[in-house]
Amino acid sequence: MARTEAQERINAELEQGDRARAAGNEGMARVCARRAAGIAIREYLLATGQPVRSTSAVDLLNQVQADETLPEAVRAVAGHLLQRVTPEYQLPIQADLLAETRWLAQTLAGLAGTQPPAEQNT
Repeated sequence: MARTEAQERINAELEQGDRARAAGNEGMARVCARRAAGIAIREYLLATGQPVRSTSAVDLLNQVQADETLPEAVRAVAGHLLQRVTPEYQLPIQADLLAETRWLAQTLAGLAGTQPPAEQNT
């Protein structure tokens, strides 16, 4: 997949997540954030010559979270995206998953050398 196509898919997921959040559907916003993160992770792995072992965003997030060669902040954001909701359908942590995914996508692209690294705002 061309980098611009991947970025367009990431942006589309994040925009859909923004719309879901604005409509009061935080659950769908979380789903969109995870899907966008999965696209970004796949692109990072491909750009750095690493194997893409799964098409599942959750599997890819687990792979990033376990990768000790990546910065702690990257692994922490992956962990946030993997958090399960409470029985009340709330995250047990304070996190804006859409904003964190935007940061993660930019940071991974920077680490892969496809764009400048992001500033950490998480």
